[in-house]
Amino acid sequence: MESIKNIISCSKERMKNKIVTFSKFGDTGNGGITRLALSKPDLQAREEFCKRMKTLGAKIVTDDMANMYATFEGSENLPHIAMGSHCDSVVKGGNYDGILGVMSAMEVAETIVREKIPHRHPITVMIWTNEEGARFDPAMMSSGVITGKFDKAKMLASKDTEGMTFGEALEVSGYKGDKKNRINAKDYKALLELHVEQGPVLDDAKINIGVVEGVVGMVNYEFEFTGQAGHAGTVPQKNRKDALLAASEAIQYLHKELDKLDSKLVYTTGRINCSPNVHTIIPGDVKFTLDARHQDPEVIKQVVYIIKNIPSELAKCKVEYRELWSRETVSFNKELVDLVEKNASLYGYSNMRMYSGPGHDAQYASDMLPVTMIFVPSIGGHSHCEIEKTSLDDCLKGANVLLQTVLDIDKK
Repeated sequence: MESIKNIISCSKERMKNKIVTFSKFGDTGNGGITRLALSKPDLQAREEFCKRMKTLGAKIVTDDMANMYATFEGSENLPHIAMGSHCDSVVKGGNYDGILGVMSAMEVAETIVREKIPHRHPITVMIWTNEEGARFDPAMMSSGVITGKFDKAKMLASKDTEGMTFGEALEVSGYKGDKKNRINAKDYKALLELHVEQGPVLDDAKINIGVVEGVVGMVNYEFEFTGQAGHAGTVPQKNRKDALLAASEAIQYLHKELDKLDSKLVYTTGRINCSPNVHTIIPGDVKFTLDARHQDPEVIKQVVYIIKNIPSELAKCKVEYRELWSRETVSFNKELVDLVEKNASLYGYSNMRMYSGPGHDAQYASDMLPVTMIFVPSIGGHSHCEIEKTSLDDCLKGANVLLQTVLDIDKK
């Protein structure tokens, strides 16, 4: 095995500088970030990206969904090796979700340029647009359009809370490019995405690198409970058809039954809507959602079986359900997964194989070209919140594994 002393590493100081700089774009004042897709802070982050990449000699283009591609030409006419992530955030999120994958890719490119590391393939640093879906629904919008998951016309019509459509925001952003610039199977050899884990597994186990084998499958259902609204002070308890009581019994039922399945199953009941939601009126209609995730399709089938066997009546209320959406487990390219594992060990970093619970742009992109991801620990498992953090050392370790993996792919 190659001596670690002879392995080129990224710069800790440069990595720190990038993290500090990008944390200014959308700073909430409490250590967090609000950087919604194509908002002013997002455009500021993109401007900084362009400035830094152009300084290093990159050619930058955008596609029709405002995805950005900063390319450093290779010595041969070969397909691109791409790496990157998204720079938009949720409301009051952190400065690591998504943007760390962009900054790490930038640092890898800068290391290759400054160390004059020869490479045959063009190397492209990417920014995906509207991964979070926090401003324009749905999440992973641009990668979904490129891979045919979403209809572009419908995505352009998606509105934010102010009534502006994604198409309108795209037009005024200055980053609307040409469809011909999209990442595709013909012109790209591979795509790598570094990301924070967004959970506690790596941090709890004191593991440096998550070798991501894929993204777990999931189902998302909405339940509705129809009762009868009434005066809170006059209807006897025995006569009530309280939809909120029915919903609470359903949640208990689901938790009890789902807990009997595999221990790696994760599920969440959330987004509760209670109508009329007035303290003096018995709830007449309640809806809530159930999100369940597991890498084994058979476990997901068991989840669906439990859902479909929920009692049709609870607390004298009618119980109905419908599937909102689902996705199958996605497995990443085995050769790339093996390279990430090999390179984490090469640097002496502790590592473990794992599946991602959250969805990522890499998940959709895997439909058209070889893809894998690299996870770094989220301290305390915190993400999508202002206290989200990954240590500088772990950021650097992730970037180093990304660097070596890109160089390995370039040799093949």
